[in-house]
Amino acid sequence: MLNTHLTHFFEYLQHEKKVSVHTLIAYKHDLNQFFSFLEFDKESVEISEINYQHIRGWITQLSKDKQTPQTVNRKLSSLKTLYRFLMKQEIVKVNPMLKITGPKNSKRLPVFIDEHQMDSLFTNIEFEEGFVGIRDKFILDMLYQTGLRRSELTHLTEANTNLLASTIKVLGKGNKERILPISFSLKCNLEAYLKVKQELNLQNMMLLVNEKGNALSENALYIIVKKYLSQITTLQKKSPHVLRHTFATHLLNNGASILAVKDLLGHSSLNATQIYTHNTIENLKKSYKKAHPRGDS
Repeated sequence: MLNTHLTHFFEYLQHEKKVSVHTLIAYKHDLNQFFSFLEFDKESVEISEINYQHIRGWITQLSKDKQTPQTVNRKLSSLKTLYRFLMKQEIVKVNPMLKITGPKNSKRLPVFIDEHQMDSLFTNIEFEEGFVGIRDKFILDMLYQTGLRRSELTHLTEANTNLLASTIKVLGKGNKERILPISFSLKCNLEAYLKVKQELNLQNMMLLVNEKGNALSENALYIIVKKYLSQITTLQKKSPHVLRHTFATHLLNNGASILAVKDLLGHSSLNATQIYTHNTIENLKKSYKKAHPRGDS
């Protein structure tokens, strides 16, 4: 019985909530992990047999496995969404998640790359000759100047770009569209990439492709970004998401409105954007200590 309920739940997430593929995979992983912990037979167990004590036991096990509070709370969020669905469908009468409190999240600031290091990336680092180098430079510039998520960039089509208006149309989380402006320099890099793509007859509606004309995968994009960021920073994380953090932090550090940054990032809530203001405050503290005569006193 449980398997049937889970199947319906995942269909609900995919077709009604229209969650991304990555979100759906995360839900499936978290819930499978929970039911594996319980060692219930999903073919025969009734969902009503599961209570809050089972869930607390799972939290305890996750803590013993040294899972971070952020990870534990994400997994609990999957369970909460499942039980909201089950309550709505009147499959269960009691929601055991109402008695569950997750661990407190530790405040972890988003990591970002300094401005002078980003300048070095585009002025001092040599990109490969030809198609690969032009594409890779465009990818890095696009991520830094727009703050796109990795999945958002790899799902862009040529039709999503508007060179005349200097904008791109992005389909974000929850299938929410947003229009982003692109600078003159980014527009030039985009034009150069599209030109060489056309010259090589790499006919694909997807914007980013490899040398064979196949759509560039998210994993391939990650490898490209890590390759070049490794040349300018010693940060442990060198992912496309670091460039998203860098985009937001640099905007706020240079006086951009937090509401504008929220819209550019495609956040549904201002709370998700406010974490970047902590980086801005830390930057102000450093400037104060460095510049004020009594800053270190």
